[in-house]
Amino acid sequence: MHAPVLVLKDSLKRESGGKVQHANIQASKAVADIIRTTLGPRSMLKMLLDASGGIVVTNDGNAILRELDIAHPAAKSMIELSRTQDEEVGDGTTSVIVLAGEMLHVAEAFIDKNYHPTVICRAYNKALEDAIAVLDQIAMPIDVKDRGTMLGLVKSCIGTKFTSQFGDLIADLAIDATTTIGVDLGQGLREVDIKKYIKVEKVPGGQLEDSTVLKGVMINKDVVAPGKMRRKIVNPRIILLDSPLEYKKGENQTNAELVREEDWEVLLKMEEEYIKNLCDQIVMFKPDLVITEKGLSDLACHYLCKHGISAIRRLRKTDNNRIAKACGAVIVNRPDELQESDVGTGAGLFEVKKIGDEFFAFIVDCKDPKACTVLLRGASKDLLNEVERNLQDAMSVARNIIKNPKLLPGGGATELTVSATLKQKSSSIEGIEKWPYEAAAIAFEAIPRTLAQNCGVNVIRTMTVLQGKHASGENAWIGIDGNTGVVTDMKERKIWDAYNVKAQTFKTAIEASCMLLRIDDIVSGIKKKQPPGSQAPSKPKIETEGDADNEQILPD
Repeated sequence: MHAPVLVLKDSLKRESGGKVQHANIQASKAVADIIRTTLGPRSMLKMLLDASGGIVVTNDGNAILRELDIAHPAAKSMIELSRTQDEEVGDGTTSVIVLAGEMLHVAEAFIDKNYHPTVICRAYNKALEDAIAVLDQIAMPIDVKDRGTMLGLVKSCIGTKFTSQFGDLIADLAIDATTTIGVDLGQGLREVDIKKYIKVEKVPGGQLEDSTVLKGVMINKDVVAPGKMRRKIVNPRIILLDSPLEYKKGENQTNAELVREEDWEVLLKMEEEYIKNLCDQIVMFKPDLVITEKGLSDLACHYLCKHGISAIRRLRKTDNNRIAKACGAVIVNRPDELQESDVGTGAGLFEVKKIGDEFFAFIVDCKDPKACTVLLRGASKDLLNEVERNLQDAMSVARNIIKNPKLLPGGGATELTVSATLKQKSSSIEGIEKWPYEAAAIAFEAIPRTLAQNCGVNVIRTMTVLQGKHASGENAWIGIDGNTGVVTDMKERKIWDAYNVKAQTFKTAIEASCMLLRIDDIVSGIKKKQPPGSQAPSKPKIETEGDADNEQILPD
């Protein structure tokens, strides 16, 4: 018998073969189970404690998984899924995980029977292509201009969220905001940049019903000299600067030794002159409001007051960009380069209001704003955070539809149609790939099944009815109404999903499950490069005890 050869270090653990695949599947299923109950309108909320001891109460799949600290590598990659989904289309974060978990679950049986993972993956990819083809068939184009349809769509997206009790409100906000800032790129394409041009201001207090979309921008700032400057200006002329209106201090420390006292006065005079010049250049354009990103000295403030100009200082760059978009001004770097075209005249009203205990400046009633602010009011901070997350999802859905105006049925109807079609197609597939293909078809049913579970109806009966209806292929729009658990036609109930959310969900889920199935070896325990002495003591400890014994023996 030969001595065993050690290839890997002792400290490395290596698992290979079927064991790994089982472990990965288990881990992925565990992740899917965590957020399975948050799918659908009757969903539960999860409460998470984050690292700093704050609480997050949410049922947004991505928000939950983001807070979890997970050890298993396969589970980590599942979490990445929902993040991709969130960044790509903004909705369907929960469905992606549930679907991927189910895909892996049905693959387990084949791995037990010693199917090769690549065979399963090939079948899955084939199923994916066919699924997308089915989506294309049953998709229904809509008119983005038709507000009713848009409302129904956004509502069905956030019907699964906590704010569904204020359904119309959030949907309205989202549609208003996204239609405001949509920019036509030509060729019928619209670009909607939510991150840049929609600001969500959360102000605790008041009721949710007070939330609005402002036709303009709101900033958490007051004018520089509240007593002297006007706080309400109708049709203001706005100048935006990103330079300081104060005397430039030297970059490095400069010492000037003055021999005569008069020179000192000359120096001060020069500073004053400099600021006066700056202000005169601005005053020439007769603005009513000057906003700068940098500082504004008392003297400049005095000159501006004298000419009846209100000023706001130290504004965030992003806010400044939004104001520029909203009122049509151009941000100017140096006051001496101002032109008439840089003055923004698009705003209808500038006013400073006190909300709660803070002052907010509103620049509203803009003519053709390309930026807007959503003002959210609500009772508590947690509530506002959750509403904001829901609003983000709603806006993403509105954006998706504006970009790709096609609809699919919600309520699990799409998945069932795909599933039924794939089942029929599976009989025409030759060879061993037929079974995994069929299994993938069954996996799609996870979503309607979960919906049924969450509204507490008889799952098996409901699923049988649904499968029966879809197998005959009479109506692709039959699904579960997530509120009541009744099997109905989704068209009548206005339960819809956006096409590219669904397509993205399917693609992400299947590709990810293929990736996890293909892993057949996990080598763990690879040492991080650590400072010497911090991670060493595990082994040498044994030897030192031995040494201690030896020392005792020596004196004898």
